[in-house]
Amino acid sequence: MTEIPRGRSETHDIDRHLLRYVAGLPHPMGRVWHAVATPEGLARWLYGADPLEPRLGGRVTFRRPDGAEAAGGRVTAWDPEYVAEYTIDPPGPDSGTGTGTAETADLPHGRIRFHLEPGPDDATGSAVLRFTAEFRGTREERLDRLADWHDHLERLAGALDGQSVERTPGAHRRELLEAYARDEALWPVWEP
Repeated sequence: MTEIPRGRSETHDIDRHLLRYVAGLPHPMGRVWHAVATPEGLARWLYGADPLEPRLGGRVTFRRPDGAEAAGGRVTAWDPEYVAEYTIDPPGPDSGTGTGTAETADLPHGRIRFHLEPGPDDATGSAVLRFTAEFRGTREERLDRLADWHDHLERLAGALDGQSVERTPGAHRRELLEAYARDEALWPVWEP
């Protein structure tokens, strides 16, 4: 399976976090785009997206495997084959879907962005995925999201590699959380 390098984070204004991951994927850009920007592709590794209106300002609602709404929002950047950005909002007062406002970075899921570039191996087709997630939360929530998104991106890589993707977090996710917490310790923790 394709290895996902450790994500990094920046914190601004005490509780505004920006998570960053860069992963080289040995798959053509079109295949990676399908996985991050179509309802069918997203459902294989993250959540289903119904509706997903593929345009700037379009609605997006992420759905759990049982069809229940997980989160709704808007498409806030859309450059076919290169950039898909979803801004996740709190449920609206009437519809149960997100409101699509620009203030969504203040919410638990905030804004997620998939930016694709051609990879170094143009002969067989590869892509570089630059993923960012912006949200407001506590230090613990930041570490939790670092582990969550790392796990999600590993599932994306597995789905692209043709593997069956396990959706239930387990021991591996706890290991990721411990690793991110250890990276941030005030004193380096030596491990043989």
